[in-house]
Amino acid sequence: QVSELVQFLLVKDQKKIPIKRAEMLKNVIGEQYKETYSEVIHRTGKTLQEVFGLRLVEIDTKRHTYILINNLPRPEGQYLCRNKEKEKMGLLLVILSFIFMKGNSVKDSALWEFLHLLRVYPGKPHKVFGDVRKLVMEEFTRQKYLEITSIPMTDPPEFKYQWGPRAEKETSRKDVLKFVAKIQGRDPTFWSSQYSQAEA
Repeated sequence: QVSELVQFLLVKDQKKIPIKRAEMLKNVIGEQYKETYSEVIHRTGKTLQEVFGLRLVEIDTKRHTYILINNLPRPEGQYLCRNKEKEKMGLLLVILSFIFMKGNSVKDSALWEFLHLLRVYPGKPHKVFGDVRKLVMEEFTRQKYLEITSIPMTDPPEFKYQWGPRAEKETSRKDVLKFVAKIQGRDPTFWSSQYSQAEA
């Protein structure tokens, strides 16, 4: 059961979509083994950590939703990602940095304006990222890197973006601030309020 669950989680993680306990019970463990579920999860988590350097983390205790995060030591200030996803993760890091530097929450209009400056346009297919609107609004939010919430009483409807639980687990505000400081050629202490948040 443990090896089957390990394989199941690794396959699921390719798309970085959070995995529900119900799926694990239905597809791998079997409802009849509900009692031994926590033991199987514990042993699976141990195997993932020892063999693959991945950590099984429960991000929603009400819905019992899990993600795998890379547990290997990372070079300072570098965002963790697998090679084939490098470009997308690069864009994601830029978006996470923008959100953090703007006070941890940005309107969608401000985000698209910012991406426009990077020659990334929502309605235009990008040669590396493909459909950017879909990537940001669907893929990154489904993978729990970003959280999107509608702003009440707005017409036409407006949305705001914040860091999602996977971003909180896989990177840190300290790393993101170092990344921004490196790009801007400044010391992280230049941004005093962000610096105090990052050091908290």
